[in-house]
Amino acid sequence: MPIDAPHDLPTDLDALVASWRRWMQRHDAMSATDLAELESHLYDTVDHFVAAGLTPDEAFLVAVKRLGATDDLSREYAREHSERLWKQLVLTGDGGTDAVDEEDAARPLPFHRRANGLAVALALGAGAGLAVKAVDLATDDPAQVVLNSAVIVLPFLALWFAWRRRPSLGVLATVGAVFLVTGLALNLYPFAVPDTATAGTEVAGITAATEIIAMIGSFVVLWLAVGIAYAGSGWRDERTRMDVVRFSGEWFVYYLLIALGGGALSALTVAVFASIGVDVMQFVGEWVLPLGAAGAVLVAAWLVGAKQRVIENIAPVLTKVFTPLFTLLLLALVVAALVQWNLVDASRDLLIAFDAVLVVVVGLLVYSISARDPLLPPGWFDRLQALMLASALVLDVVVLIAMLGRTGEFGFSANKTASLGLNLILLVNLAWAMRLQVGFLRRRTGFGALERWQTAMLPVYFAWAAILVVVFPPLFGFA
Repeated sequence: MPIDAPHDLPTDLDALVASWRRWMQRHDAMSATDLAELESHLYDTVDHFVAAGLTPDEAFLVAVKRLGATDDLSREYAREHSERLWKQLVLTGDGGTDAVDEEDAARPLPFHRRANGLAVALALGAGAGLAVKAVDLATDDPAQVVLNSAVIVLPFLALWFAWRRRPSLGVLATVGAVFLVTGLALNLYPFAVPDTATAGTEVAGITAATEIIAMIGSFVVLWLAVGIAYAGSGWRDERTRMDVVRFSGEWFVYYLLIALGGGALSALTVAVFASIGVDVMQFVGEWVLPLGAAGAVLVAAWLVGAKQRVIENIAPVLTKVFTPLFTLLLLALVVAALVQWNLVDASRDLLIAFDAVLVVVVGLLVYSISARDPLLPPGWFDRLQALMLASALVLDVVVLIAMLGRTGEFGFSANKTASLGLNLILLVNLAWAMRLQVGFLRRRTGFGALERWQTAMLPVYFAWAAILVVVFPPLFGFA
């Protein structure tokens, strides 16, 4: 029965409120006291609309709408009770939801409730770290660990979402197949380079260009596979895919913060022990850092989910800070590229840097779309994004010209072909996004068209990354 419900309304309303209450209890930061307060307010609002002439069912729908979205409620509660919420979230592990009536207690826990998941995230993080170390000890080859790092660590993140969101067996089978094919491709291809003196670049013991490209591609492919586990049966819906984008951006921020904090703590530990004549550098490098880097993947994922129920989303803040900065950077790069027009003779590192900037710009665009309220009219920030897109489009054309010139002079190679394909995809994405953005600014297209276009591009990036992993090694002879 509802708490403190002296309202003379039909029992069907009680069933509706009970269903609403069970849905609200899925949110970790919603305590029993908070929920009782909201429920009382809900009944009061229903009474008001029933007195105005609505039926109880109609009044319930309007009242729930008046309460606002869950994120809005969470932000309001965070402002008033932030200290208590964080203590419940981190220290108690139950979000303060232990006071639940007997009827609800007898029901199975919702798929993404089951306490706040911190213990499970820590256990999976420890498993990911131990898996990295086990492969390192088994192979005694750091290059193999780096090559397979995505295959080793990201399955634990997929397991986290499988536990948290309960996707269907078909979704799990799809995710598992992607991991299996990627792992086989990375480990069955003969990446050994006959002459390391002419192999070119070297990254953590990896010397073959195709090996580096395949490793980067594996991260893209498997991260998108993890996104499928996150989205579950709703992966066909563009809003759900935008949720995956939002999670990815915020996960990156949290992981970076954890990495910076962990690096500072490790450096301090080494310095303190060195002051007493004990050298722990090897232990920190061989055990602490690998286990911590892998485990932080799960901790960051838990933080994203936990934070979304307690404090303001970080996406709007980041996009409004970095979009102007990257727009200025792009304008400067366009001017520099036009001044130094003969980019055919430019170093490969310069073109790689330009590509990295373009990838970040596209990521920033998609991230800002995921954070924007689609009902708001276009404003100054949307015009700034149009300028950023235009600058990125010009820079991409310049880089493409340079790459085509280098390819004509030096021939095709694994890295040049991979970059060329990526830039062509970016060109199509930026050009169409620019068209949609201008249409939105001129009120000719809705904001949803831009959102749908970006989510439609995700499979294209997935396909290109899969080609890098599966096709490029035999195509370019593993060198």
